[in-house]
Amino acid sequence: MSALHIGRKAIRWLPVLLWMAAIFYLSAQPDLPHHPEAMMELIIKKLGHMVEYGILAGLALWALRGGDQATTTGHLLCAFAIAGLYAISDELHQYFVPGRNPRPLDVGFDVLGAFLALLVTGSVLRAREVLPRR
Repeated sequence: MSALHIGRKAIRWLPVLLWMAAIFYLSAQPDLPHHPEAMMELIIKKLGHMVEYGILAGLALWALRGGDQATTTGHLLCAFAIAGLYAISDELHQYFVPGRNPRPLDVGFDVLGAFLALLVTGSVLRAREVLPRR
């Protein structure tokens, strides 16, 4: 494997690492802005968790596929595992941040977002891979 090939693979992981860093930064904040209505606050936060980890799973899938490779079940499962394990580590991180509390339910919303994103993305990618290109 050439150094150029290794460099290209490493660059594909840069967005994943940057997104993880953004999640870590937000989790390190003792207090985030709140919506004045409790129900809207709950909806915004839970949807935020789903989107945040859906994006992480999508970026991980992109890095794992490494270009024009066919999307495998292994790619999808590995991307899901990366997002899920990072969700768990994020909640553990919040245990040590004053003003923040770890919530197992948040991990549930995180992995739900990752699952839904991979379900849609995987379906679209596999359909594109099966259908002839024009």
